[in-house]
Amino acid sequence: MNTITTSVKDKLAVITLNRGRSNALNREMVLELDNMLQNIANDPNIGGVLLAGKDNFFSAGLDLIELYHYNEEEAKSFWQLFLNFIGNMISFKKPIVAAINGHSPAGGCVMALACDARVMAEGKYIIGLNEVPVGIIVPHSIFELYAFWLGQANATRSLLEGKLFNPGEALQIGLVDEITKPETILTAAERKVRKYMAFEQNTWQQSKLNIRKKLIGVANSDQSAELETMLKQWWSPGTRAILKAMIDNLQKKS
Repeated sequence: MNTITTSVKDKLAVITLNRGRSNALNREMVLELDNMLQNIANDPNIGGVLLAGKDNFFSAGLDLIELYHYNEEEAKSFWQLFLNFIGNMISFKKPIVAAINGHSPAGGCVMALACDARVMAEGKYIIGLNEVPVGIIVPHSIFELYAFWLGQANATRSLLEGKLFNPGEALQIGLVDEITKPETILTAAERKVRKYMAFEQNTWQQSKLNIRKKLIGVANSDQSAELETMLKQWWSPGTRAILKAMIDNLQKKS
């Protein structure tokens, strides 16, 4: 594994995102995460997952620098892969808790939303879906995932504004479940996931799937028509110009 590290302690798998400074999601990272979660799902010796970032980033979202240079076939393939991965996360039966140790906008937020609970570190960090200002149309399945936790009205307002929340705001709106000091975030997240793991396994897992039934149905539905609309916008001059300006800014900072 080049982009993640995994350790297991007392039936808990700890997956740490470990790609560059900001844990930006590219094809390799999505594949590695998806494969790891599928392996854990089928391993009777693992009862739950803690998903964590490092330093000041959980994940900055999709690696726009890499994605910008994809050709049409590569871009379509990647978006299909990412939506399938999030669908698999949503359908993941075992408890999974995100330890959001830093910034988590866009795709980083989507990964955290697919978990059962989110513990976020205090500090000058941001979380939320800011795709609209970037020129990216948010797929219906991702909006439904946002609304699953925030409610339709708050999710709609936040999405259309491209709103990014600080930890206190995220807690107030229901985007995260707990905020804690950065040095205690792994302990707090472990406490939460082990609370879920302590319940009778089949009862907890089936209850989770029942609660998420509608969400799982949306995530696993045919999204090809939506993806086509989204990709048409992805290649539009307006979106390309926004992405190019963002990438130029990112490269100046690096």
